[in-house]
Amino acid sequence: MHATDRAVKILVQPHRGDINSPVVHKHDAFEDASEEDLRGFEIVEDAEGHHYAVRKEHH
Repeated sequence: MHATDRAVKILVQPHRGDINSPVVHKHDAFEDASEEDLRGFEIVEDAEGHHYAVRKEHH
């Protein structure tokens, strides 16, 4: 191990936060728009068991 590798390992600690705190999921406008777009798709399965997302047809 080189001296720089050791220095990085000691001096650069990852930010981990409080592991016991609950995860807070906040929706923003981009996520709301993505979810709206995804509602236009359905999952289909072919004869071999492969799954695909297919845009729903509007009747």
